[in-house]
Amino acid sequence: MTDQSTAQRFHHLTAEQVEVLDQVLSEVVPIHGRGNFPTLELRPRDIIAAVRTRLQTQGITVRDVRLNGSTASHVLVRDNGTSYKDLDIIFGVELPRQEDFQVIKETVMGCLLECLPAGVNRERISSSTMKEAYVQKMVKVFTEHDRWSLISLSNNSGKNLELKFVSKLRRQFEFSVDSFQIILDRMLECYLLEEDPQAKTIPRTSSGLPVVEVLAESMYGDFEAAMDHLRYRLIATRNPEEIRGGGLLKYSNLLVRDYRPASETQIKTLERYMCSRFFIDFPDVQEQQRKILSYLRNHFIGEERSKYQYLMTLRRVVDDSTVCLMGHERRQTLNMITVLALRVLGEQNIIPNTDHVTCYYQPAPYLAEHSASYIAEPSYCSYYIPQGARRRPSLLSTPGSHGDAETDEPRREHE
Repeated sequence: MTDQSTAQRFHHLTAEQVEVLDQVLSEVVPIHGRGNFPTLELRPRDIIAAVRTRLQTQGITVRDVRLNGSTASHVLVRDNGTSYKDLDIIFGVELPRQEDFQVIKETVMGCLLECLPAGVNRERISSSTMKEAYVQKMVKVFTEHDRWSLISLSNNSGKNLELKFVSKLRRQFEFSVDSFQIILDRMLECYLLEEDPQAKTIPRTSSGLPVVEVLAESMYGDFEAAMDHLRYRLIATRNPEEIRGGGLLKYSNLLVRDYRPASETQIKTLERYMCSRFFIDFPDVQEQQRKILSYLRNHFIGEERSKYQYLMTLRRVVDDSTVCLMGHERRQTLNMITVLALRVLGEQNIIPNTDHVTCYYQPAPYLAEHSASYIAEPSYCSYYIPQGARRRPSLLSTPGSHGDAETDEPRREHE
């Protein structure tokens, strides 16, 4: 890579952007405990510094620490309505052995243990107990090309603090608008100096912030192009077949949030790649359903009324761009998404105007041959639901069917 192309990846934060970054890192984030465990009130800057220091004392090399994804996008551009939920922190580390994952887990749990209120007998609380009390999700991957670990700390409002420890990761972004990473090491050094009474006086701006040079990088490659996509809410990516799931679920989410394709001529090809990779990674309709439900749970907390629009947008993309499935497999997937959309409306006590509902009735013999876990009645009907909904009438029924369409599938609480 040339020096010029390398330089195009980076950007020096402005004073205003540094101020927003400081607000994000200094804002108290509650980590909610299960059972009788108390809520921990943490500042991201404190837990990041504690984890970094403890990793280094345990012999884990930390190359750098970065703020990633939607939170980094929020710091860089705020005037386009960009919001964030998860605080995604990446620790660039060396993980030569699988045993290092256990060191990372013990390190994070040890830092959380130190955050428990005074008076708690910490000696009687194990690392496993802390994990059960405060960890929403834990993942580790150790392969030739990918070597990383994720510990997501619980927050009941969906604003999870996600600590990711990356040694190797082939693909670090899905779309250009979530490709930004802000390197935090200089900010962390300033915070440490602030707390050291022996340290030299730090130059400060008029607003009281330390004068510090902070770099951001776009993993997409061209920082300014990615910034334009973020400012103007444009969708762009490359090689979606490299993304697990193809980026299909995130793409549909961007469409719902009023992003539009940067290139109308390329997007249909990209959609086909997204769908193909999604069905390669999740070939079974039950797997697809679990993945979609998990995505809804993690990305639509407090946005229940957007779920229906999201599911129907996803359905349209799958319907328009899927070329890799047999006819009955494609129908099963479309039916499954439709049922999820109906269930979402039912949970909100809304059903669309039946004057505009088209029913595709499948006779019982077909269903007996192609049954799936989400089909609860032998005479199952799938509905194509257009955008727009009215107040809920009585349950839908269709001429020629043997009763009402069943849409209340059993809940799956785990992905």
